[in-house]
Amino acid sequence: WLQLQYTGDLASRDPKPFLLNPTLVRPPAQPARKPWAVMFTSLLLQRLAEARRDEVYRSASMDGRVGMASEKLDGKRDPGQEAEVLDWIEAIIGEKLERDKGYENILQNGIVLCKLMNKIKPGSVKKINEANSMPFKIMENINAFQNAIKAYGVPTTDVFQTVDLYEKKDISQVTQCLFALGRTCQVHPEFTGPVLGPKLSEENKREFSEDQMNASKSVIGLQAGFNKGASQAGMNFGKGRMIVD
Repeated sequence: WLQLQYTGDLASRDPKPFLLNPTLVRPPAQPARKPWAVMFTSLLLQRLAEARRDEVYRSASMDGRVGMASEKLDGKRDPGQEAEVLDWIEAIIGEKLERDKGYENILQNGIVLCKLMNKIKPGSVKKINEANSMPFKIMENINAFQNAIKAYGVPTTDVFQTVDLYEKKDISQVTQCLFALGRTCQVHPEFTGPVLGPKLSEENKREFSEDQMNASKSVIGLQAGFNKGASQAGMNFGKGRMIVD
């Protein structure tokens, strides 16, 4: 830093002032950092390190839980049932499926499911996105199949969620849904194709006449008491044994 000193006369005569007595001026010294600032900085760095460590632990723990949940869901799958489903689909649509791709991959895009539903009930799915592999088009196929089977009579509680198939969250639920569809087909008299699973139970409603209803009022039910069962009445334990002469 140079401190410039000028004289008034020289400055007024010469538009370009010049140095008279330049002297070197030291820059001001930096103030010493206060102890509390040092402590605050150290504490902040420590907290950041702890937060990062906790984040890593949480991420590892979450990955472990997700892996355990995935293994648990995979354990619910039944290869025998999955093979039955594929056999049933092939028999109805009249096409051979690429089983080398795997069960979930065959059904994932929803095309096979929509074809199946159109064979069971023609016109159930108006449009099938076969050439488009975009995610939202695939989910449209799955949603169209879900709406079609609900309209056909499959209970809503048996219908899988879209993510169960598209993201392979719960493939076993997809299998159970298809078995529910197979059961529902059997209660439709117009369906004459192959069946899957047992037939749905049918209502067996009973009708009683007025005389029968009145006669039942005079019957004492077992809940009112019963005295004909086993009891100690008439039991004889015999004479006591003498153990001394």
